[in-house]
Amino acid sequence: MSRLIGDRTGKTSRVEQEERERRDERDERGEEGVLVRRPGPHELRPVRTHRRRRALELALAAGVPLALVLLWQLAAVSGWIDDRVYPAPQTIIEDGWRRAADGDLWPDVWATLKRVLAGYAVGTVAGYALGLLMGSLSLVRAALEPTLDALYVVPKLALLPVFLNMFGLGEGPQIALVAATVFFFVWISTMAAVLAVPSGHRDAGRVFGASPWQMFRHVLLPASLPAVLVGARIAAGVAVLVIVASEQIAAADGLGHLIFDSRALFRNDVMFVGIVCVAVLGVVFSELVRVVGRLLTPWAPRDRGRSQS
Repeated sequence: MSRLIGDRTGKTSRVEQEERERRDERDERGEEGVLVRRPGPHELRPVRTHRRRRALELALAAGVPLALVLLWQLAAVSGWIDDRVYPAPQTIIEDGWRRAADGDLWPDVWATLKRVLAGYAVGTVAGYALGLLMGSLSLVRAALEPTLDALYVVPKLALLPVFLNMFGLGEGPQIALVAATVFFFVWISTMAAVLAVPSGHRDAGRVFGASPWQMFRHVLLPASLPAVLVGARIAAGVAVLVIVASEQIAAADGLGHLIFDSRALFRNDVMFVGIVCVAVLGVVFSELVRVVGRLLTPWAPRDRGRSQS
C-alpha cells in the first residue's frame, strides 16, 4: 500500500512540475503567444553597463600594446633577439627623450607635419569639389571618370619624378604628392556619396522649390558628408604613409629622411624613434579628422566598435 501511495505521489509531482514548466513558457510568450524577451543588463542598468563596457574597451586598447612592448623588452633583455638590430623599447624611449630635449627631433617632426597638412588641405578641397561636381552632373562624370580611374591606379610614388620636374627640389614635390594621394580618396568617396543620395530626397527638394544652393546645402551636403568624412579619415593615414616614403627619396629632412638616414648609418635606435613618431603622428592625425567629423555630422551614426557616448 505504501509503495502504491509513493508511486502516485511521485507521478503527481512530475505532472505538477511539467505543468509549471508549461505555465512558465506561456508566461514568457505572453497572452497572445508572442515570445517576450526578458530585459537584459543594458536595459535594466544602462549607465552601469555603459561604464563597464567603456572601461573594458579602454583596458584592451591600453593593455594589448603595453603587453607587446613588455614582451619586446623582455626579449631584448633576455637575449632572445639581437638588441643591435631590434633595440629594447627602453633604449628607444631614452634616445627619443634625449633627442627631443636637445631639440634634434622637432625639426624633422615639423617638416613632416607641415607637408602633410598642406598637401592634405589641397587634396581634400580639390577632391571634394570635383566629387560633388561629378556626382551631381552625369555629363561631367562621363567625361572625366575614365581618365581619373586610370590615374588612380598609378602608384603615387611613381609620380614623384614628374612632380620633381614640375616643381624642382624643395617642398613643392612633397606637398603635391600628398595632395594627389588624398585627392583620389576624397574624390571617390564624395562622388559615391552623392550618387547614393536617395532620389526621393532630391525630389522633395524640387517639390519645395529649392534653389541649386539650397539643394546642396540642405540635401546633398547632409546626406553625403558622413561618407565623405570616412574617405577623408582614410586619406589622413595614407597621407602620412606617402610623405614618409617620399622623404626617404627626395628630402633633406623630415621623419622619413630620419628613418632612412639612420638605417644607412646603422643607428637602429634612432630609426625606431622615427618609426614611433610616424605612428603617433598618424594616429593623432586620423583621430583628429574623426573628431572633426563627429562635430560636423552630429546626425551620423557613431562607430559601432566604440561605446556610445
